[in-house]
This record gives sequence, structure tokens and C-alpha cells, in this order.
Amino acid sequence: MSKKNKVGNYRYRILALLMFATTINYFDRSIIGVLAPTLEKMFDWSNSDYANIMISFKVAYALGMLTMGGVIDHLGTKKGYTLSIAIWSVFGMLHALVRPGFSVLGFAAARFGLGFGESGNFPAAIKTTAEWFPKKDRAFATGLFNAATSIGAIAAPFVVGWIVHENGKNWQIPFLLTGVLSAVWVFLWIRMYKKPEKHPKISKQELSYIQSDSIIENEDKLPWKSVFGKRQTWAFAVAKITDAVWWFFLFWGAKFLADTFSVNIKNIALPFFVIYILADAGSILGGYLSGVFIRKGWSINKSRKITMLICALIVLPVSFVAITDNKWLAIFLIGFAAAGHQAWSANIYTLVSDVFPKKATASVVGIGGMVGAVSGIVADIILGSVLDQSGNKGYFWAFLLVGFCYLTILGFVHLLIPKMTPLDENLNKILD
Repeated sequence: MSKKNKVGNYRYRILALLMFATTINYFDRSIIGVLAPTLEKMFDWSNSDYANIMISFKVAYALGMLTMGGVIDHLGTKKGYTLSIAIWSVFGMLHALVRPGFSVLGFAAARFGLGFGESGNFPAAIKTTAEWFPKKDRAFATGLFNAATSIGAIAAPFVVGWIVHENGKNWQIPFLLTGVLSAVWVFLWIRMYKKPEKHPKISKQELSYIQSDSIIENEDKLPWKSVFGKRQTWAFAVAKITDAVWWFFLFWGAKFLADTFSVNIKNIALPFFVIYILADAGSILGGYLSGVFIRKGWSINKSRKITMLICALIVLPVSFVAITDNKWLAIFLIGFAAAGHQAWSANIYTLVSDVFPKKATASVVGIGGMVGAVSGIVADIILGSVLDQSGNKGYFWAFLLVGFCYLTILGFVHLLIPKMTPLDENLNKILD
């Protein structure tokens, strides 16, 4: 205990800011998913209309991921993160100005801006984690801030259910709340953030601990395009195809429960609480587990991939959701799948900082995020069309694909990076 006190813990204050930003990020993007059954009735949307609104977000998210990662690596974490949250906050509040006469177009435009801004959160957060934590702690730190996605998703149905009436009255207010929260975060971030080697409040012992298993890098900028030719980049990108699953739960989960079990805006909070509290547990435990394996003497390669295999097996039973007529069994199966996904997510994000130098981290995360967003777009197009044509039977195929995709994708990741050999600051392999 005394040793830990000597080392210092300022890095956990930075981690708390990452958790706060990620909570705002997911609260903001989750609001429309919770409101979907209500807005659908208010504005007379079809499933395809709703899918198009979700696609607008994901198109912007894909474009933003492709560019924001490079912008953050160029501007640095402090300025880049601030820019990202400023953009998403403005467009999040603009949802409240949408009127019935142009509801699909209005929401699509607001979601586009929101998606572009929100695309910067994870590249910036993963880059920050790489700057502030040694490799042996990064999966756990990533798991903690990644768990904040579920905090935001849990908060959304409670806030919406408390403020918004069943007839949709006050639906604009939740969108406006995020602007206030974001202003608080920007103030704290600008006040508190510097790189650890330049921070006046970090001790020499803590800096030494942070840098204990990392190579000190030069300050030279890497061309953004330099990471494109690396197999390691595309291994991460393939793993991020599973983002389509998370967005399926986030944006279609309330609709599935409404369409199948008549869950409405006033009783969605408890099912969402169960699903996302399990997701939180998965995120934290998944990050912790790979760290335990590393401390037992396993290689980083074996530790990450065995943990990801466990995650894939936890997701597998969700394939049965659409064939059960028990509401709570369906909710718990989705919850365990969400837990498996978040544990998977904590580890695949850490793959980037395990392999790439810190100055390339945001760019690689952005490219992978772009692939994940495109996967979500394709899934939305297909699902919206299938649901309009065949009704709830479309959910059967969606959950079946969700259950089996993680094992398949893990196989491709292993083929691309069988050894996870780290790259130096010039993106050359470091010899064992």
C-alpha cells in the first residue's frame, strides 16, 4: 500500500476525465434509441426511416474516424479531444430544434454532426491511455473508461423516462442537457491535462512507472497514411466489425423490446439497467482478466487472445434471443452478450497500443472505427429493410449473426497478427 502511495496516482484523475467524457458521449448518442418508439409514433417513421437516421450518424462517424484520429495525432490529445467534444455537443443540442415537417431530414442532419464529433472520443481516449498507463495496466484502464459507455446508456432511459411524457412532451430537454455536461468537462480537461512528462503534478516515481514498459519516442510526426499498409492496422479494423453489434443493441434494442414484448418509454429503464450493468461488469473484468494473465507470465499476445476467446464464447448464447417468449430471459441473454462485447472491446483497443507507438495510436483507432461504422451502416440498411418486409422475424437472423460473428472474427485477427510483434516509432518491427 505504501509503495502505491509513493508511486502516485494522478493518472487516475486523467482516467476519471476519460470516463466522464465517454459517459457524456454515450448518453448523447443513446437518447434517440430510448426515444425511438415514441418518436416513431410522433413523426410517423417507418423502420427504414429510422434506419436512415441511424445511417446518417454512422456515415459521419466513419468519415470522422478516418480523419479525426489523424487530427488528434497532429494536434495532440488536449486540443484534439476538446475539438471533438465541442462539435458533438453543438450538434447534440441541435436535435431539439427539429420540427415535424422535416423530422427525418432534420434528425439525419443533427445525427450527422453528432457522429462526426463523437468519432473523436475513442481515438483520443486510447491515445491518452497509452500516454498515461504502462502496457500491463492499459487493458484495465481501457476497460474502466469503456465501462462508461454503459453508464451513459443506463442514464439515458432513466433521464428520458423521468423528463419525457408518454405522448412525447418534453422530448427536446434530454438533448439539451448534454451541452451543460460537456461545458463542465471542457473546463476540467483544459485545466488538468498535460502529457505526463510535462505535468507539474506528477511525481518522478509515477512517471517512471508509466514509462516502465514503453520505449521513449521522439517528437517527429508520422504521416497518417503510413499506418495503412500495416497488417496490424487491419487486424484491429477487422476486430472492430463487431461495433455493428454494439450499435444494434444501442439503437435497436428498445425497438426490439417494444416490438416483441411491448416495453415502452416508461418501463424501458429497468431492462436497460440490467443490460448495461452487465456490460459494465464485462468491460471492467475483461480488461482486468488479460492483465492477470500478463502478471502470471503469459505473453501479451496469448493474454489478449485467450481473453478475446472467452468473450466470444460469452456472446454465443445471444443467438437464441429471438426464439424465446420470455422477456427477462431475452434481456439477460442480451446483457451477457453486451458484457462479452465490452470485454472484447477493452482488449481490442489495447491491441493498438500494444503494437503501435503512441504517436500512431489515434490514427489506427480511427481507421478501425471507420470500418466498424461502415459495418453498422450495412447492418442498418439490411435490418431496416428486412423488418419492414417480414416483421419481427428479421430479429431472428440479426441475433443469430451476432452470436457467431466474434469467433469468426477472432480467427481472422489471429491470421493477420499471429504474434503481435510491436512496432517501433518508425513503424518497423522490434526484434525479439
